[in-house]
Amino acid sequence: MTLAPVVPKPAKKAKRRRVPKALIYEMRHGRPIYYRDYEKVLAGEKTLEEVMGSGKLQWWIIEVIVAFLLAHLDRRRYKVALNEAGFKYAPRSWRNLDIAIFEREKVLAEGLTDEYVETPPLVVIEVDTKADLGRYEGQMEWYIREKTDDLLNAGVGRVIWYTTRDKRVLVAERGKRWFLTTWDDPIEVIDGIVLNLAELLAEEGIDLEGLKR
Repeated sequence: MTLAPVVPKPAKKAKRRRVPKALIYEMRHGRPIYYRDYEKVLAGEKTLEEVMGSGKLQWWIIEVIVAFLLAHLDRRRYKVALNEAGFKYAPRSWRNLDIAIFEREKVLAEGLTDEYVETPPLVVIEVDTKADLGRYEGQMEWYIREKTDDLLNAGVGRVIWYTTRDKRVLVAERGKRWFLTTWDDPIEVIDGIVLNLAELLAEEGIDLEGLKR
């Protein structure tokens, strides 16, 4: 008796895990950018709150910068947004902003609602990122360049980006050459207001050389 040849069953396709909307950090032209370590949340190794929260160093620096700005800005003219303020800059596209300086009246003209702001801020200040860098081959520099380009092209006047890994600051402005420097370099934010992060931290008794990552 001739046996029929054994035909292997087609391999089942791996079921793609659906990522909850809560794990989307930003959206770029309909393509999601997830929170860092989002896969650990899917695997049950971390909670959603753990990946969404800021580390001590990041929130400390943000608080120091915001306190400085609130002490020096004309509060009748400007409004400082923080707490990952959402900025919708194009269809199906939005970015989270650590710190942003807006013209107060333009935001009021939009109307105070639960929607993301669409008025481009005058200045954006970022400290590191909570974004998953997998699609950027793990390179934060690629993510920073892409986000900075998006913000400037959307009408943001200046982007200032502090990175804690190497204690550097990137300053990018529309129509001008970007430059990279260190935290102890005085950086003009707006209207002649100059921010020196190293000095602000030193005033709080924090030694830059002793900062841990």
